[in-house]
Amino acid sequence: MSDLPLSGKLALVTGASRGIGAATAQALARAGAHVVLTARTGGGLEEVEERIHQAGGHATIAPLDLIDGESIGRLAQAIGGRWQALDILVLNAATLGSLAAVQAVDAKEFARLLTLNVAAPQALIAAFDRMLRASRDARVVALTSSVASPRAYWGAYGASKAALETLVGAYGEEVKNISAIRTHIVDPGATRTAMRARAFPGEDPASVKGPEAVGDAIVQLVMADTPTGHRMRVPD
Repeated sequence: MSDLPLSGKLALVTGASRGIGAATAQALARAGAHVVLTARTGGGLEEVEERIHQAGGHATIAPLDLIDGESIGRLAQAIGGRWQALDILVLNAATLGSLAAVQAVDAKEFARLLTLNVAAPQALIAAFDRMLRASRDARVVALTSSVASPRAYWGAYGASKAALETLVGAYGEEVKNISAIRTHIVDPGATRTAMRARAFPGEDPASVKGPEAVGDAIVQLVMADTPTGHRMRVPD
């Protein structure tokens, strides 16, 4: 697999046990990257890892709960002890929370949502900044949503995605002149995932694209000479 476009690259994908995260991890591995898979569910990660290995790719699983801030530091220490640089960081893990009017948002649920959707990505960037700077062409890809712009009853989740876009974009601006790090925002559009099924329970899953389309689009994005700050929406 040494002749593949991402051979020799190391990628870390969060929320990689299913959906867009799993599809992105598999697409990166097909392109030659060694992919570190993280999610809470070890069984799901093992299934994705097995599919990657059966296809001739390379992957390592790291089950962890991103809400536990200390686990991120331990992950960075373990990866840093094995590899010198991180070339691709895909910030995919997120929680939907409950769809509710702003005044009805549950405070505890909102705090947990912000921890996973915003604070954890910041902690990952902080923990892996050194390894990203060590790469000759590092990419940080954050998954967003069209509801990052105001939409009724989507205030909590939308606010977290708007914050994530701003956070990752700011990091890109801070490091663009002193490193080879580029940041990108990807809106997957309507995609057949468990999260979408929760948000749109009456929708026919067959009417929207599969997560594989998003994974393939992300791989094309990181392989191209895409400028930092680029925002991409995957067509429906």
